[in-house]
Amino acid sequence: MKMELLVATHNQHKKEEIQQILGNEFTVKSLTDYNIHEEIVEDGDSFNANALIKAKYCFEKTGIPSLGDDSGLVVEALDGRPGIYSARYAGDHDFAKNIEKVLRELEGETNRKAYFITVLCYYDENGTQYFEGKAHGNLLTENKGFKGFGYDPIFVPEGYDMTFAQMEPEDKNKISHRRKAMDLFLDNLKGSNRH
Repeated sequence: MKMELLVATHNQHKKEEIQQILGNEFTVKSLTDYNIHEEIVEDGDSFNANALIKAKYCFEKTGIPSLGDDSGLVVEALDGRPGIYSARYAGDHDFAKNIEKVLRELEGETNRKAYFITVLCYYDENGTQYFEGKAHGNLLTENKGFKGFGYDPIFVPEGYDMTFAQMEPEDKNKISHRRKAMDLFLDNLKGSNRH
């Protein structure tokens, strides 16, 4: 019996990435699959708050266990920016502009340390649970690679010499921040299914 999971996103790419990580035990659905097209207002002041807003909204709309995911890029030299504003840092979901802005702000900066973070909020009739994953790395001074999305073209994960955008999706999905959060989520689900 496959478990259905509603992921609070309209982003087909994110849905596919999550489906790939979770594998065949799950049927991952997005808001689009349920014909829910309203924009969820993410006005939380943290990744946790935004993930909760999304998961709660979906669960209340459909009654299906829902997963809210809030992710972002945290840059050490920029005091943690773009952080929760990652998707709309320079223009709403215009990642070319967002990347340009980050690179401009980092000009001449030798500290290129950054990490991607994903916070998942799982919301069902029993309430909420949070799972967090991080991928540490460094930022380049220019884009490399065309796979992936968001800030992937400038992010080189620790221990690698290529960006997330140069990796095959399955390789990225083995080490990504979303993967780490998903693994915690899966362990937790399997644990609760044993009882």
